[in-house]
Amino acid sequence: MSLRDDQLATLKAAGKDFDYYNIANLDGIDHLPYSLKVLVENLVRNIDGANITDEHVKTLLDWDPNAEPSHEIQFTPSRVIMQDFTGVPCIVDLATMRDAVKDLGGDPEVINPQVQSDMVIDHSVQIDKYGIADAVQQNMDIEYQRNGERYQFLRWGQQAFKNFRVVPPGTGIIHQVNIEYLAKVVMSKAEANGNTLAYLDSCVGTDSHTTTENGLGVLGWGVGGIEAEAAMLGQPISMLVPRVVGFKLTGSIPEGVTATDVVLTITDMLRKHGVVGKFVEFYGEGIASVPLANRATIGNMGPEFGSTCGIFPIDNVTLDYLRLTGRSEEQVALVEAYAKANKLWGDASDPDYVEPQYSEYEELDLGTVVPSIAGPKRPQDRILLSEAKSMFEKTAPAYETEKTVKDPVAVSTDFRGDFDIENGDVAIASITSCTNTSNPSVMIAAGLIARNAHAKGLKPKPWVKTSLAPGSQVVADYLKAAGLQDDLDALGYQLVGFGCATCIGNSGPLLSEISEAINANDLTVTAVLSGNRNFEGRISPDVKMNYLASPPLVIAYALAGTMDFDFETQPLGTDADGNDVYLKDIWPTNAEVAAMVDGSVSREMFLKDYASVFDGDHRWKGLDVPEGELFAWNDKSTYVRKQTFFDGMKATPDPVADIHGARVLALLGDSVTTDHISPAGAFKASSPAGKYLTERGVEPKNFNSYGSRRGNHEIMVRGTFGNIRLRNQLLASVGEEVTPGGFTYDFLAKKPTTIFEASRDYIDNKVPLVVLAGKEYGTGSSRDWAAKGTVMLGVKAVITESFERIHRSNLIGMGVLPLQFPAGESYESLGLNGTETYDIAGVEKLNEGVTPKTVHVTAAHEDGSKTEFDAVVRIDTPGEADYYRNGGILQYVLRNLMK
Repeated sequence: MSLRDDQLATLKAAGKDFDYYNIANLDGIDHLPYSLKVLVENLVRNIDGANITDEHVKTLLDWDPNAEPSHEIQFTPSRVIMQDFTGVPCIVDLATMRDAVKDLGGDPEVINPQVQSDMVIDHSVQIDKYGIADAVQQNMDIEYQRNGERYQFLRWGQQAFKNFRVVPPGTGIIHQVNIEYLAKVVMSKAEANGNTLAYLDSCVGTDSHTTTENGLGVLGWGVGGIEAEAAMLGQPISMLVPRVVGFKLTGSIPEGVTATDVVLTITDMLRKHGVVGKFVEFYGEGIASVPLANRATIGNMGPEFGSTCGIFPIDNVTLDYLRLTGRSEEQVALVEAYAKANKLWGDASDPDYVEPQYSEYEELDLGTVVPSIAGPKRPQDRILLSEAKSMFEKTAPAYETEKTVKDPVAVSTDFRGDFDIENGDVAIASITSCTNTSNPSVMIAAGLIARNAHAKGLKPKPWVKTSLAPGSQVVADYLKAAGLQDDLDALGYQLVGFGCATCIGNSGPLLSEISEAINANDLTVTAVLSGNRNFEGRISPDVKMNYLASPPLVIAYALAGTMDFDFETQPLGTDADGNDVYLKDIWPTNAEVAAMVDGSVSREMFLKDYASVFDGDHRWKGLDVPEGELFAWNDKSTYVRKQTFFDGMKATPDPVADIHGARVLALLGDSVTTDHISPAGAFKASSPAGKYLTERGVEPKNFNSYGSRRGNHEIMVRGTFGNIRLRNQLLASVGEEVTPGGFTYDFLAKKPTTIFEASRDYIDNKVPLVVLAGKEYGTGSSRDWAAKGTVMLGVKAVITESFERIHRSNLIGMGVLPLQFPAGESYESLGLNGTETYDIAGVEKLNEGVTPKTVHVTAAHEDGSKTEFDAVVRIDTPGEADYYRNGGILQYVLRNLMK
């Protein structure tokens, strides 16, 4: 008998009996953090005697809050969720795996998701049309024209794969749809014996902001598409039991402060504290006064503070939200009964409540939070709103060049009339993103600001591209019910779409006259958005500085028209009587916002909008869909191509080998993001990807974005390291100008060229490649193509000072070796500049079943001298070692399924 058998018990909820695994009576459970109790239940339920044993459970129950992570466990998510940018390559890989299984003599239908897997198509709508009544319809028409091939493929996948559902375009943003509908908190399924098993909902997603669900008490986080595919195919995720940071919230939000200000403050605090690779858990009596929408907003920003999750426990606030969003009373009763029976109930006022022990502690009195924004290039760079003008003036000169024109530039447009633009002007002010549009309080506040501004005759400046892209149709319903959409329309904030728009780089083109003026005069214009990401080059190729702000502040900056603005001392304009109007004159009170939320957001809206969530509109239903268990690949498709990862794959892997004679492809600095490595936005006709499409008859206006073409590896490998803000210092090392973007020096051809073209030369000549970088390599989205593209360029190892969690894991998942310089060292301190030739010895120990702590790196300089050092091997778990030995996680999974 195992713990799995011993802990099986019966739970009564809503008049029904459920089987469940009782963890409440296990020794050591009481003082564990909520998040680790979730892992205990996950382990107990999935004990198989091999990957997961009683000992793994006991190790977790004996968790030492002060210990550094060292114990490996296998986490088996209950669900997988995907958005279409990252999800399309997952389904391409599954379809390709079916072909590979057939080629190896197996049954293709062995390849099916083993757990519930949902895709929400939300990343493909671009804001081409705005400021007009039917913008949302026009943008969706253009979306289907651009993405028809991808959508046909996904419709095929919806029919061909079991356990796979698709939420069609125009419904909402993945994370908002997840918390409002898909997430169950407690799941149930029929068993072979006729009983029903209740078990905890947990979910990993192919988008880093999957942590939004943490606000509901659902444990999960963003993973690379590579890890997600393995989870879909029933593979547990290897992880080390983390340190858990307890974050106590006290007090209440003061007047004039929003949930966005709170989350930017928490992000700032936790980045300073240091939580990369850790769980963050919110606790204490104060959380009972934190609305669920605010919890979700906080959880959403987990990747920005760097933690794996940012979770709240289940309590009455959770139940109230489930009711509001249309979950059945039976489901709400099950969640309550299950949480209380398994000591997962987080009400600190309950007499039976036991405060968890944590590894580290932080605390925030919500009453001390002040209005803030973040920027101009990182979400953790918080700026007090009162200091925003002075900080802009201090920061802006770094973005100017000798070509930057200082005087106002005249612009003439048909759409918005004639005006001058200058440095600091706000070119984009977008209410967008899952972070804030899932939160009625900040959306209603934005509507009230619009109402008050409209009443006083204020308008956004004509050069500002205004847009409203909420994360679910419910938002449109309650804004309309409150009578606020008319006021938003009057300010140019008509609906433009339901999807992840500006935040992912789908801000759409600026007016051509504005774009030309910006680029001809090298102006430093800005964007303000209610999102979670503002990395360089992400929002718009025309915009250098990007700021995160609450939805009401987005409108305030649209009215101001510039970042060089002090809301306390400068008026936004004048009213009909000629009186100055300041931000304080149009800012709603907290009581006004709360009353409007209570009066306009209803359960009926959620029930109506999610009643047919998988059906789609006439466009979706009208797609021509291929049939069959194998996909009929079209060689002429520029969106969906059969992947090459399994070409020539053998039933057993070849031994891994040491690396000899490697050249440096890129020499990079600190905080290189996955956006830098694999951009998601637009690309030019002169780029390798642009040339590829042009050669195939695609006009630049139909290029779409890198993100939309993730199902075509030919595009994606050409875009790897292609971000226009990337600076490859290798060019400086050989005396060449550092041209921003995807450029390098080819040591074989002895000339500067694109990274893609150089990689082809090295691959043709069988020269392996390495990348050298600084701290926090791979920060940002869980972008699988950042790893897939790296391996397809011929990179065998990446040597950095430190890695962000997800990207390090993804590199291993593609068979790329992640290495770190010795502690305290960097390529600069070691005297390396990328012109060397590299040998890496000791990798072959992995063939003996041993993961070496270090490998020996020898860098041979051009003058014949050598620099030698021991690089730390960042293969952190035995499971990761298996993936690396197999050439990647997908090859490992496929070989196991074939067995």
